[in-house]
Amino acid sequence: MLDIKPMAGALGAEIHGLDLSGELGEGDFARVRKLLNEYQVIFIRDQDISPANMKALALSFGPVQTHPAYETVEGFPEITILESTPEKPTKIETWHTDMTFNQHPPMATMLKSDIIPLKGGDTLWSSMTAAYDALSVPMQKFLEDLNAVHDFRWGFKESLAEPGGAERLKDAVAANPPVRHPVIRTHPETGKKAIFVNELFTTHIDELRRDESDALLGFLYKHVTTDEFTCRFHWQANSLVIWDNRCTQHKPINDYFPAHRRMERITIDGDKPY
Repeated sequence: MLDIKPMAGALGAEIHGLDLSGELGEGDFARVRKLLNEYQVIFIRDQDISPANMKALALSFGPVQTHPAYETVEGFPEITILESTPEKPTKIETWHTDMTFNQHPPMATMLKSDIIPLKGGDTLWSSMTAAYDALSVPMQKFLEDLNAVHDFRWGFKESLAEPGGAERLKDAVAANPPVRHPVIRTHPETGKKAIFVNELFTTHIDELRRDESDALLGFLYKHVTTDEFTCRFHWQANSLVIWDNRCTQHKPINDYFPAHRRMERITIDGDKPY
């Protein structure tokens, strides 16, 4: 029997009593998917699962994606390694939704902890449905008619500026031209509306002048980080987190330098936002 402990008012729940080291039955998978739709991000501790188990679990949701910019687990090109070391500290410090530079951004992301610092390294999540619901009705209606551009190059501008970075990522840049997504998207399973712009990948709103776009995006970026929309997770080794990429943003807290932190991530293919 599962023990479900909600983390915060807007989103998040810790799930106890679930063993993901083997294959999920249809009933177990349906329950996990229902919990994900309800809580938007679920946290499952003490899951010493192999890359093969992780891939199999992801495939239970649907086809998996690859990422053009990260190293991968040997034998599993779908599983990327997110690692921060004293020699090469992580650069991602911004609230974001994963891979919105794709025509079909991920529907969900799974992240498993491998090496965890003794202190620090928490991650924050924010509910984009709660953020949308908190807007005034006139603002909701205004935003629903707008589209925004998302760009791989904008999200990886620091990596591209590194020595050799442009050459290393040239194929990824060529394969990922800028894309347009609605500023407000509809969740295809719950029908709820969510804010779908993020500071890491969104460059501008198409229908507005640049100064208007900058002002509106600045407001939204601040709005979505309101404390009441968020939850916070303290990682331990072998923690597995699954989040709905269609209605959340997240932010790693990089307060553990120079400690070593290593995570493994896989993303599940999504639909074109509408």
